[in-house]
Amino acid sequence: MGASSSATRPRAAKRAAGLGLGGALLLALLAGCSVEDVGSKFGHFGWPGPGVSLQAHKMYDLWIASVIAALIVGVGVWGLIFWCVIRYRKRGEDLPVQTRFNMPMEVLYTVTPVLIVAVLFYYTAIVQTDVDKLSKNPDQIVQITAFKWNWEFDYRDGMGTDAKTVTSTIGSSDVIPILVLPVGEKIRFEETSRDVIHSFWVPELLFKRDVMPGDVRNVFEVTLDKEGRYVGRCAELCGTYHAFMNFELVATSSAKFDQFLAAKKAGQSTQDALTAIGENPYATTTQPFDTRRGTHSWNQGAETAAAGK
Repeated sequence: MGASSSATRPRAAKRAAGLGLGGALLLALLAGCSVEDVGSKFGHFGWPGPGVSLQAHKMYDLWIASVIAALIVGVGVWGLIFWCVIRYRKRGEDLPVQTRFNMPMEVLYTVTPVLIVAVLFYYTAIVQTDVDKLSKNPDQIVQITAFKWNWEFDYRDGMGTDAKTVTSTIGSSDVIPILVLPVGEKIRFEETSRDVIHSFWVPELLFKRDVMPGDVRNVFEVTLDKEGRYVGRCAELCGTYHAFMNFELVATSSAKFDQFLAAKKAGQSTQDALTAIGENPYATTTQPFDTRRGTHSWNQGAETAAAGK
């Protein structure tokens, strides 16, 4: 019996070494890469992408790191399962030696999950706190007003309900509302709804915020770090034309944003102000919704943009 036991130990050691080698290979594959590099190599592990704001990058990094940790744990667990299947497979009619308990093993599979959950909880709390953090002096304040089934964006001169609106952009059935914002600046959004619950969502920001009616206001901040045009949507079922309640976010440089805001303050329309800073005056990521009330005139810019997509 002793000889048989000693003979099986080298084989067990080799299999355990194989498990360690599998984990080591996974770590070697991931070593030397940034979180974003790893995510892009594997299709972002189901996440939409790294995003276009500082807050989005933090959430993306947490997601990718969590998936990598889960894969490492998975490789170990799967390896142990297959090792047990092979090592302790039936070899005859004799019952194997019955073991009542293994204290080191029980401590291991109790303590290890607790540590993993604690670490994930710690970093999740840190990222959530950073994403929800509000600064004392944001660079820009925008009030988001949702209504069936469109958007109004008010550029404000301060925070809270006592602040005044400097200029606005209001959408209609014929013209998609365009929200112009600068990159590299802290932008505070203050949300309100005129009727039912809506939800402000730009997929590239990687999170959304519900827009509540009444005195309840969701307030949050983002700092954009990439110029471009991004579709925005209502993410809360709000009625007949919910699916078409879109807008467009235009992220531009601070200089162009100041020029846009000055043009709006001077009385120009949003389309004229966009033209003044060299941007397409109409939305390019989405188009006005069909009210199904017969023939209606879409703006020329939206038709041209839709045809060019």
